[in-house]
Amino acid sequence: MSQRRTLIIGGSMSGLLTAIMLARRGFEVGVCERVPGELAGRGAGIVAQPPLIARLEALGLDTSDLGVAIARRQMLDREGRVTATSTCPQIFTAWERVYRLLRDAFPSDRYLRGHGLVAFDQSDRGVVAHFSDGAATEADLLIGADGLRSTVRQACLPTIVPLYAGYVAWRAMLPERVLPDAIHRDLFGAMTFCLPPGEQIIGYPVAGPDNDLRPGQRRYNVIWYRPADEVKELPWLLTDESGVVHSISIPPPLIRREAIAQMRAAAERLLPPQFRDIVWLIDEPLLQPIYDLASPRLAVGRVALVGDAAFVARPHVGAGVSKAADDAAALAAALDGDDDIEAALRCYERERLPENNRIIERARHLGAYLQATQNAEERTRSARHGIPEAVLAETATLDFLYV
Repeated sequence: MSQRRTLIIGGSMSGLLTAIMLARRGFEVGVCERVPGELAGRGAGIVAQPPLIARLEALGLDTSDLGVAIARRQMLDREGRVTATSTCPQIFTAWERVYRLLRDAFPSDRYLRGHGLVAFDQSDRGVVAHFSDGAATEADLLIGADGLRSTVRQACLPTIVPLYAGYVAWRAMLPERVLPDAIHRDLFGAMTFCLPPGEQIIGYPVAGPDNDLRPGQRRYNVIWYRPADEVKELPWLLTDESGVVHSISIPPPLIRREAIAQMRAAAERLLPPQFRDIVWLIDEPLLQPIYDLASPRLAVGRVALVGDAAFVARPHVGAGVSKAADDAAALAAALDGDDDIEAALRCYERERLPENNRIIERARHLGAYLQATQNAEERTRSARHGIPEAVLAETATLDFLYV
Protein backbone atom coordinates (compact mmCIF):
# COMPACT_ATOMS: atom_id res chain seq x y z
CA MET A 1 0.00 0.00 0.00
CA SER A 2 1.42 3.34 -1.09
CA GLN A 3 2.25 5.81 1.67
CA ARG A 4 0.41 8.41 -0.39
CA ARG A 5 -2.95 6.63 -0.55
CA THR A 6 -5.64 9.12 0.45
CA LEU A 7 -9.37 8.70 0.95
CA ILE A 8 -11.58 11.80 0.83
CA ILE A 9 -15.08 11.59 2.30
CA GLY A 10 -17.38 14.06 0.53
CA GLY A 11 -17.45 14.87 -3.15
CA SER A 12 -18.59 18.49 -3.15
CA MET A 13 -16.43 21.62 -3.41
CA SER A 14 -13.95 21.05 -0.58
CA GLY A 15 -13.57 17.36 -1.38
CA LEU A 16 -12.86 18.00 -5.06
CA LEU A 17 -10.51 20.91 -4.39
CA THR A 18 -8.51 18.77 -1.97
CA ALA A 19 -8.56 15.76 -4.30
CA ILE A 20 -7.29 17.71 -7.29
CA MET A 21 -4.55 19.46 -5.33
CA LEU A 22 -3.30 16.19 -3.82
CA ALA A 23 -3.53 14.29 -7.11
CA ARG A 24 -1.41 16.99 -8.79
CA ARG A 25 1.25 16.25 -6.16
CA GLY A 26 1.30 12.55 -6.93
CA PHE A 27 -1.03 11.26 -4.20
CA GLU A 28 -3.27 8.30 -4.97
CA VAL A 29 -6.66 9.84 -4.24
CA GLY A 30 -10.15 8.40 -4.06
CA VAL A 31 -13.27 10.48 -3.42
CA CYS A 32 -16.31 8.88 -1.74
CA GLU A 33 -19.66 10.66 -2.06
CA ARG A 34 -22.72 9.24 -0.29
CA VAL A 35 -25.23 10.69 -2.80
CA PRO A 36 -25.74 8.21 -5.67
CA GLY A 37 -26.44 10.81 -8.38
CA GLU A 38 -24.77 14.04 -9.41
CA LEU A 39 -24.80 16.72 -6.73
CA ALA A 40 -26.89 19.84 -7.20
CA GLY A 41 -26.65 23.21 -5.49
CA ARG A 42 -30.27 24.25 -5.60
CA GLY A 43 -30.70 27.98 -5.01
CA ALA A 44 -27.01 28.56 -4.34
CA GLY A 45 -25.36 31.65 -5.73
CA ILE A 46 -21.68 32.23 -5.02
CA VAL A 47 -19.46 35.29 -4.98
CA ALA A 48 -16.30 34.08 -6.70
CA GLN A 49 -13.75 35.79 -4.49
CA PRO A 50 -10.35 36.71 -6.04
CA PRO A 51 -8.47 34.14 -3.89
CA LEU A 52 -10.76 31.37 -5.17
CA ILE A 53 -10.26 32.44 -8.77
CA ALA A 54 -6.50 32.46 -8.20
CA ARG A 55 -6.61 28.92 -6.77
CA LEU A 56 -8.63 27.66 -9.73
CA GLU A 57 -6.28 29.26 -12.22
CA ALA A 58 -3.26 27.80 -10.42
CA LEU A 59 -4.80 24.39 -11.10
CA GLY A 60 -4.95 25.24 -14.79
CA LEU A 61 -8.75 25.62 -14.83
CA ASP A 62 -10.38 28.13 -17.17
CA THR A 63 -12.15 30.87 -15.22
CA SER A 64 -12.71 33.23 -18.15
CA ASP A 65 -16.49 32.64 -18.13
CA LEU A 66 -16.96 31.84 -14.46
CA GLY A 67 -19.97 34.06 -13.95
CA VAL A 68 -21.56 37.51 -14.21
CA ALA A 69 -19.32 40.53 -13.59
CA ILE A 70 -21.01 43.19 -11.44
CA ALA A 71 -19.31 46.30 -10.06
CA ARG A 72 -22.15 48.27 -8.45
CA ARG A 73 -23.89 47.81 -5.10
CA GLN A 74 -27.09 49.58 -4.10
CA MET A 75 -29.39 49.94 -1.12
CA LEU A 76 -33.16 50.27 -1.48
CA ASP A 77 -35.59 51.72 1.03
CA ARG A 78 -39.11 50.41 1.75
CA GLU A 79 -40.51 52.36 -1.20
CA GLY A 80 -37.95 50.95 -3.62
CA ARG A 81 -35.81 54.07 -3.92
CA VAL A 82 -32.02 53.83 -4.13
CA THR A 83 -30.64 55.42 -0.96
CA ALA A 84 -26.95 54.49 -1.22
CA THR A 85 -24.52 53.02 -3.74
CA SER A 86 -20.94 51.79 -3.77
CA THR A 87 -18.45 50.26 -6.20
CA CYS A 88 -17.15 46.73 -5.63
CA PRO A 89 -16.23 44.75 -8.78
CA GLN A 90 -16.94 41.03 -8.29
CA ILE A 91 -17.84 37.87 -10.20
CA PHE A 92 -21.18 36.28 -9.27
CA THR A 93 -21.52 32.63 -10.17
CA ALA A 94 -23.61 29.60 -9.30
CA TRP A 95 -22.70 26.62 -7.16
CA GLU A 96 -23.06 24.15 -10.00
CA ARG A 97 -20.71 26.17 -12.26
CA VAL A 98 -17.77 25.85 -9.86
CA TYR A 99 -18.71 22.27 -9.00
CA ARG A 100 -18.79 21.27 -12.67
CA LEU A 101 -15.42 22.90 -13.30
CA LEU A 102 -13.88 20.87 -10.47
CA ARG A 103 -15.78 17.67 -11.21
CA ASP A 104 -14.56 17.63 -14.81
CA ALA A 105 -10.96 18.13 -13.64
CA PHE A 106 -10.93 14.97 -11.48
CA PRO A 107 -10.85 11.44 -12.94
CA SER A 108 -14.34 9.94 -12.94
CA ASP A 109 -13.05 6.46 -12.07
CA ARG A 110 -11.67 7.84 -8.77
CA TYR A 111 -14.98 9.46 -7.81
CA LEU A 112 -17.28 6.91 -6.15
CA ARG A 113 -20.98 7.81 -5.92
CA GLY A 114 -23.37 6.19 -3.45
CA HIS A 115 -20.45 5.44 -1.13
CA GLY A 116 -21.53 6.54 2.34
CA LEU A 117 -19.07 6.35 5.23
CA VAL A 118 -20.36 4.55 8.32
CA ALA A 119 -17.26 4.43 10.53
CA PHE A 120 -13.48 4.23 10.42
CA ASP A 121 -10.63 2.84 12.49
CA GLN A 122 -7.14 4.24 12.58
CA SER A 123 -3.76 3.15 13.91
CA ASP A 124 -0.21 4.41 13.58
CA ARG A 125 -0.03 2.49 10.29
CA GLY A 126 -3.15 3.72 8.52
CA VAL A 127 -6.92 4.12 8.39
CA VAL A 128 -9.65 1.62 7.50
CA ALA A 129 -12.93 3.17 6.31
CA HIS A 130 -16.18 1.18 6.50
CA PHE A 131 -19.01 2.00 4.08
CA SER A 132 -22.77 1.49 4.01
CA ASP A 133 -22.52 -1.27 1.39
CA GLY A 134 -20.31 -3.33 3.70
CA ALA A 135 -17.07 -2.52 1.89
CA ALA A 136 -13.91 -1.56 3.78
CA THR A 137 -11.08 0.49 2.27
CA GLU A 138 -7.57 0.99 3.60
CA ALA A 139 -5.67 4.25 3.25
CA ASP A 140 -2.79 6.10 4.81
CA LEU A 141 -4.85 9.24 5.27
CA LEU A 142 -8.56 10.03 5.64
CA ILE A 143 -9.90 13.51 4.89
CA GLY A 144 -13.34 14.63 6.04
CA ALA A 145 -14.84 16.97 3.45
CA ASP A 146 -18.42 15.93 4.16
CA GLY A 147 -19.94 19.25 5.13
CA LEU A 148 -22.04 20.56 7.99
CA ARG A 149 -23.31 17.11 9.00
CA SER A 150 -19.85 15.55 8.75
CA THR A 151 -19.68 11.89 9.75
CA VAL A 152 -15.90 12.22 10.01
CA ARG A 153 -16.09 15.20 12.39
CA GLN A 154 -18.74 13.47 14.49
CA ALA A 155 -16.44 10.48 14.95
CA CYS A 156 -13.40 12.62 15.82
CA LEU A 157 -15.07 15.43 17.78
CA PRO A 158 -18.50 14.20 18.92
CA THR A 159 -19.24 17.22 21.14
CA ILE A 160 -18.81 19.76 18.33
CA VAL A 161 -22.20 20.47 16.76
CA PRO A 162 -23.62 23.25 14.56
CA LEU A 163 -24.86 26.30 16.49
CA TYR A 164 -28.06 27.94 15.29
CA ALA A 165 -27.48 31.65 14.64
CA GLY A 166 -31.02 32.83 15.45
CA TYR A 167 -32.26 33.45 11.90
CA VAL A 168 -33.12 31.72 8.65
CA ALA A 169 -32.70 32.48 4.96
CA TRP A 170 -35.46 32.15 2.40
CA ARG A 171 -33.73 31.81 -0.96
CA ALA A 172 -34.26 30.98 -4.60
CA MET A 173 -32.87 31.46 -8.10
CA LEU A 174 -35.26 32.78 -10.73
CA PRO A 175 -34.81 32.64 -14.52
CA GLU A 176 -33.93 36.10 -15.82
CA ARG A 177 -36.71 35.89 -18.41
CA VAL A 178 -39.48 35.83 -15.76
CA LEU A 179 -38.49 39.19 -14.28
CA PRO A 180 -40.73 42.06 -15.37
CA ASP A 181 -38.87 44.71 -17.37
CA ALA A 182 -39.09 47.34 -14.62
CA ILE A 183 -37.65 45.01 -11.98
CA HIS A 184 -34.93 43.83 -14.34
CA ARG A 185 -33.97 47.44 -15.01
CA ASP A 186 -33.86 48.30 -11.30
CA LEU A 187 -32.07 45.22 -9.96
CA PHE A 188 -30.21 43.13 -12.51
CA GLY A 189 -27.19 45.38 -12.97
CA ALA A 190 -26.20 45.53 -9.30
CA MET A 191 -25.87 43.65 -6.04
CA THR A 192 -28.99 44.99 -4.33
CA PHE A 193 -29.79 45.17 -0.61
CA CYS A 194 -32.73 46.21 1.53
CA LEU A 195 -32.76 46.29 5.33
CA PRO A 196 -36.19 45.88 6.90
CA PRO A 197 -35.89 46.25 10.69
CA GLY A 198 -33.72 43.39 11.95
CA GLU A 199 -33.71 41.71 8.53
CA GLN A 200 -31.85 41.76 5.22
CA ILE A 201 -32.74 40.84 1.66
CA ILE A 202 -30.10 40.67 -1.04
CA GLY A 203 -30.19 39.85 -4.73
CA TYR A 204 -27.75 39.57 -7.61
CA PRO A 205 -27.50 37.99 -11.08
CA VAL A 206 -25.70 34.70 -11.75
CA ALA A 207 -25.20 32.48 -14.77
CA GLY A 208 -28.05 30.41 -16.12
CA PRO A 209 -28.17 26.60 -16.36
CA ASP A 210 -25.03 25.10 -17.94
CA ASN A 211 -23.29 28.42 -17.24
CA ASP A 212 -25.34 30.27 -19.81
CA LEU A 213 -24.24 33.92 -19.71
CA ARG A 214 -26.40 35.18 -22.56
CA PRO A 215 -28.76 38.04 -21.72
CA GLY A 216 -32.17 36.61 -20.99
CA GLN A 217 -30.76 33.19 -20.07
CA ARG A 218 -29.14 34.10 -16.75
CA ARG A 219 -30.73 33.80 -13.30
CA TYR A 220 -31.42 36.07 -10.35
CA ASN A 221 -30.30 34.85 -6.93
CA VAL A 222 -32.26 36.19 -3.96
CA ILE A 223 -31.72 35.61 -0.22
CA TRP A 224 -33.93 36.97 2.57
CA TYR A 225 -32.59 36.69 6.14
CA ARG A 226 -35.29 36.70 8.84
CA PRO A 227 -35.06 36.20 12.62
CA ALA A 228 -36.62 32.98 13.92
CA ASP A 229 -36.70 31.96 17.58
CA GLU A 230 -34.98 28.61 18.15
CA VAL A 231 -37.50 27.27 20.65
CA LYS A 232 -40.81 28.05 18.97
CA GLU A 233 -40.52 29.44 15.45
CA LEU A 234 -37.68 27.35 14.02
CA PRO A 235 -39.28 23.96 14.85
CA TRP A 236 -42.52 25.23 13.30
CA LEU A 237 -40.70 26.21 10.10
CA LEU A 238 -38.99 22.81 9.95
CA THR A 239 -42.24 20.87 10.40
CA ASP A 240 -43.68 19.50 7.16
CA GLU A 241 -47.31 19.03 6.13
CA SER A 242 -47.45 15.56 7.73
CA GLY A 243 -46.21 16.86 11.09
CA VAL A 244 -42.65 15.52 10.83
CA VAL A 245 -40.05 17.87 12.34
CA HIS A 246 -36.83 17.91 10.33
CA SER A 247 -33.44 18.55 11.89
CA ILE A 248 -30.97 21.14 10.52
CA SER A 249 -32.98 21.76 7.29
CA ILE A 250 -36.14 20.80 5.41
CA PRO A 251 -36.40 19.71 1.75
CA PRO A 252 -38.05 22.49 -0.31
CA PRO A 253 -41.00 20.36 -1.51
CA LEU A 254 -41.92 19.63 2.12
CA ILE A 255 -42.12 23.23 3.33
CA ARG A 256 -45.67 23.88 4.49
CA ARG A 257 -47.86 26.13 2.37
CA GLU A 258 -48.74 28.04 5.55
CA ALA A 259 -45.07 28.90 6.16
CA ILE A 260 -44.67 30.14 2.58
CA ALA A 261 -47.88 32.16 2.89
CA GLN A 262 -46.58 33.81 6.07
CA MET A 263 -43.31 34.65 4.33
CA ARG A 264 -45.18 36.25 1.42
CA ALA A 265 -47.42 38.21 3.78
CA ALA A 266 -44.30 39.54 5.49
CA ALA A 267 -42.94 40.56 2.09
CA GLU A 268 -46.01 42.71 1.53
CA ARG A 269 -45.44 44.48 4.85
CA LEU A 270 -41.66 44.85 4.81
CA LEU A 271 -40.08 44.76 1.37
CA PRO A 272 -39.75 47.32 -1.43
CA PRO A 273 -41.99 46.68 -4.45
CA GLN A 274 -39.20 45.17 -6.57
CA PHE A 275 -38.46 42.46 -4.01
CA ARG A 276 -42.15 41.96 -3.19
CA ASP A 277 -42.79 41.03 -6.79
CA ILE A 278 -39.77 38.73 -6.85
CA VAL A 279 -41.01 36.86 -3.77
CA TRP A 280 -44.33 36.18 -5.50
CA LEU A 281 -42.47 34.80 -8.54
CA ILE A 282 -40.83 32.07 -6.43
CA ASP A 283 -42.76 28.82 -6.81
CA GLU A 284 -40.73 26.63 -4.45
CA PRO A 285 -38.43 28.56 -2.11
CA LEU A 286 -35.59 27.01 -0.17
CA LEU A 287 -35.56 27.52 3.61
CA GLN A 288 -32.08 27.53 5.14
CA PRO A 289 -31.60 27.90 8.92
CA ILE A 290 -28.29 29.67 9.47
CA TYR A 291 -25.70 27.86 11.55
CA ASP A 292 -22.07 28.26 12.33
CA LEU A 293 -19.57 25.72 13.55
CA ALA A 294 -15.97 25.99 14.72
CA SER A 295 -13.85 22.90 15.29
CA PRO A 296 -11.10 23.21 17.91
CA ARG A 297 -9.03 20.70 15.93
CA LEU A 298 -8.49 19.99 12.25
CA ALA A 299 -6.31 16.91 12.68
CA VAL A 300 -6.80 13.76 14.74
CA GLY A 301 -4.05 11.25 14.06
CA ARG A 302 -4.22 10.43 10.35
CA VAL A 303 -7.59 12.14 9.88
CA ALA A 304 -8.02 15.74 8.72
CA LEU A 305 -11.04 18.02 8.34
CA VAL A 306 -11.45 20.56 5.53
CA GLY A 307 -14.11 23.00 4.34
CA ASP A 308 -17.52 22.93 6.02
CA ALA A 309 -16.67 19.70 7.85
CA ALA A 310 -14.27 21.80 9.90
CA PHE A 311 -15.69 25.34 9.97
CA VAL A 312 -19.03 26.71 8.81
CA ALA A 313 -19.32 30.49 8.80
CA ARG A 314 -22.53 32.43 8.38
CA PRO A 315 -22.81 33.37 4.69
CA HIS A 316 -22.39 37.15 5.02
CA VAL A 317 -18.61 37.02 4.48
CA GLY A 318 -18.99 35.08 1.23
CA ALA A 319 -15.94 33.00 2.12
CA GLY A 320 -17.27 29.44 1.99
CA VAL A 321 -15.69 28.13 -1.20
CA SER A 322 -12.61 30.37 -0.92
CA LYS A 323 -12.05 29.05 2.60
CA ALA A 324 -12.37 25.48 1.33
CA ALA A 325 -9.81 26.18 -1.40
CA ASP A 326 -7.39 27.66 1.11
CA ASP A 327 -7.86 24.65 3.41
CA ALA A 328 -7.13 22.31 0.51
CA ALA A 329 -4.04 24.22 -0.56
CA ALA A 330 -2.63 24.34 2.97
CA LEU A 331 -3.28 20.63 3.51
CA ALA A 332 -1.68 19.66 0.19
CA ALA A 333 1.38 21.80 0.89
CA ALA A 334 1.81 20.38 4.39
CA LEU A 335 1.53 16.78 3.20
CA ASP A 336 3.83 17.40 0.25
CA GLY A 337 6.52 18.75 2.54
CA ASP A 338 6.58 16.08 5.26
CA ASP A 339 6.77 12.27 5.02
CA ASP A 340 5.29 12.01 8.53
CA ILE A 341 1.55 12.21 7.87
CA GLU A 342 0.53 12.99 11.44
CA ALA A 343 3.15 15.73 11.75
CA ALA A 344 2.03 17.20 8.42
CA LEU A 345 -1.59 17.28 9.57
CA ARG A 346 -0.59 19.07 12.77
CA CYS A 347 1.22 21.64 10.66
CA TYR A 348 -1.90 22.09 8.54
CA GLU A 349 -3.98 22.56 11.69
CA ARG A 350 -1.65 25.23 13.07
CA GLU A 351 -1.84 27.18 9.83
CA ARG A 352 -5.58 27.05 9.21
CA LEU A 353 -7.15 27.30 12.67
CA PRO A 354 -6.43 31.04 13.15
CA GLU A 355 -7.79 32.15 9.77
CA ASN A 356 -10.89 29.96 10.02
CA ASN A 357 -11.60 31.40 13.45
CA ARG A 358 -11.23 34.94 12.09
CA ILE A 359 -13.78 34.20 9.37
CA ILE A 360 -16.23 32.73 11.89
CA GLU A 361 -15.92 35.74 14.16
CA ARG A 362 -16.29 38.23 11.32
CA ALA A 363 -19.42 36.49 10.05
CA ARG A 364 -20.91 36.58 13.55
CA HIS A 365 -20.27 40.31 13.72
CA LEU A 366 -21.96 40.93 10.37
CA GLY A 367 -24.98 38.81 11.21
CA ALA A 368 -25.57 39.88 14.81
CA TYR A 369 -28.34 42.34 13.95
CA LEU A 370 -30.37 39.55 12.29
CA GLN A 371 -30.58 37.35 15.38
CA ALA A 372 -33.88 36.74 17.15
CA THR A 373 -32.17 37.42 20.49
CA GLN A 374 -29.03 39.42 21.29
CA ASN A 375 -26.76 39.93 24.26
CA ALA A 376 -25.09 43.26 25.02
CA GLU A 377 -22.04 42.55 22.86
CA GLU A 378 -24.22 41.51 19.93
CA ARG A 379 -26.27 44.69 20.24
CA THR A 380 -23.02 46.64 19.97
CA ARG A 381 -22.09 44.66 16.85
CA SER A 382 -25.53 45.39 15.40
CA ALA A 383 -25.07 49.11 15.86
CA ARG A 384 -21.77 48.97 14.00
CA HIS A 385 -22.36 46.41 11.24
CA GLY A 386 -26.12 46.62 10.66
CA ILE A 387 -26.27 50.12 9.17
CA PRO A 388 -26.62 50.52 5.38
CA GLU A 389 -23.12 51.92 4.82
CA ALA A 390 -21.52 49.00 6.67
CA VAL A 391 -23.67 46.39 4.91
CA LEU A 392 -22.70 47.75 1.50
CA ALA A 393 -19.02 47.90 2.40
CA GLU A 394 -18.60 44.66 4.34
CA THR A 395 -20.92 42.00 2.89
CA ALA A 396 -19.20 39.29 0.81
CA THR A 397 -15.76 40.89 0.95
CA LEU A 398 -12.55 39.44 2.38
CA ASP A 399 -10.74 42.73 3.02
CA PHE A 400 -10.69 42.07 6.77
CA LEU A 401 -8.36 39.08 6.23
CA TYR A 402 -5.63 41.29 4.80
CA VAL A 403 -5.69 44.17 7.29
